[in-house]
Amino acid sequence: MLLDSNIIVYAAQPEHDRLRQFIAENAPSVSLVSYVEVLGYHRLAESERRFLEEFFDAADILPITDEVAEQAIRLCQQRRISLGDSFIAGTALAFGLTLVTHNTEDFRWIDGLNLLDPLLPGEG
Repeated sequence: MLLDSNIIVYAAQPEHDRLRQFIAENAPSVSLVSYVEVLGYHRLAESERRFLEEFFDAADILPITDEVAEQAIRLCQQRRISLGDSFIAGTALAFGLTLVTHNTEDFRWIDGLNLLDPLLPGEG
């Protein structure tokens, strides 16, 4: 499994104990893009930043390989998609991972990409 940036942000919020448990039980990976997106957010509170730095220290952060870049390019050629989303989806495709996201509608059109929304009842 590959965590989308939004799932990481939700996991940092106190009300998402169940999501943190899901992450701990499944030991998913994250894209290098999510690492930059999440820690690079300019409005992080100090407590959020510390939590997220600890999370990423323990995470398996997947690199942007040539295959990831090729997948991202292919997605950008098919439809308008943000650069970050194209690399995150490209990472999931290149590594053969299910993308764990709360924004399933942003990715549903991508052939061969398995999606999971752990915030929906009965999903995670």
